[in-house]
Amino acid sequence: MLNLSMRPLTEDAALAKVRAAEDAWNSRCPTIVIRNLSRDCMWHDRNQTIEGRPQIMGFLSAKWKTQLHYRHIKELWSFNKNRFSIRIVSEWRTIHNKWFRSCGNESWELDASGLMKKRITCITDTEINESERLFAWPFGRRPDHHPGLSEMNL
Repeated sequence: MLNLSMRPLTEDAALAKVRAAEDAWNSRCPTIVIRNLSRDCMWHDRNQTIEGRPQIMGFLSAKWKTQLHYRHIKELWSFNKNRFSIRIVSEWRTIHNKWFRSCGNESWELDASGLMKKRITCITDTEINESERLFAWPFGRRPDHHPGLSEMNL
């Protein structure tokens, strides 16, 4: 868990917080993801509102049962005090071997201890051919040498 105090938040600390969140998502382990959330965290994800760690764990467990070979990259767009704007792109496939690239934005609000208390997303899913995949690293953390979203012009 990367629990950063909100005073002062440097750009390096903000970048580290976003990378830690990306690493948690790429673990595909809800228990790891929720370590960085407040107990009463609220998410607006696509067309649903999810409140509290137990509901978020259920949401993520269901997500990664249907979104197979999931890979995710987050990129800090901007931050100000306890609010972050994050660009996100994921690639995944269905059980029917249809591949998708999901692109969007996350807005975060952090509490005084640096835990996420609100996450609002806007995401678009686009079907792609397997040959169009850009995220093909082994399961787990994106390797340091793998380009980020800006380097890939995403």
